[in-house]
Amino acid sequence: MEFSELLANAGLYIAVIGASLSVALACAGSGKGVGIVGETAAGVLSEDPNRFASCLILEIIPGTQGIYGLVIWFYAIFSLGILGGSPVTLTVPEGIGYCFACIPMAIGGYFTAIAQGRCAAAGLSLTAKRPDQMSKAIIMAIMVEFYAILCLLASFMMLLFI
Repeated sequence: MEFSELLANAGLYIAVIGASLSVALACAGSGKGVGIVGETAAGVLSEDPNRFASCLILEIIPGTQGIYGLVIWFYAIFSLGILGGSPVTLTVPEGIGYCFACIPMAIGGYFTAIAQGRCAAAGLSLTAKRPDQMSKAIIMAIMVEFYAILCLLASFMMLLFI
């Protein structure tokens, strides 16, 4: 690839980097969050294998940020014409705009997934001793979800109005 061709497509490449970061960081955070809950769940299940359903419910919750990151990636990639069309030509400032629009989901998704994993793991510890408190453990873990949804909304709105 010639340098002039690379330079002509630099805006598109920068936009794709932002879209890729949204899914990569959100999924990395989800993987870490789900892993944290999984470690705690293994301990709970070693004491009482009948608690698998409650462990699974709390383990699934930190995985949603990865899905949100993928939603932003799909929206950005479709907007850029990479899937289902021909790629658009972007200036470098436009590419930076796309990249920055994906950053809230990338960074927010990463950190909220880990925080949610820790919160869900603590909720599992609670339910191991007091099974009747499962709904409170779920509510505490879902409270973190609100901030992941705000990140999703921020990235989506910015992508929508670029």
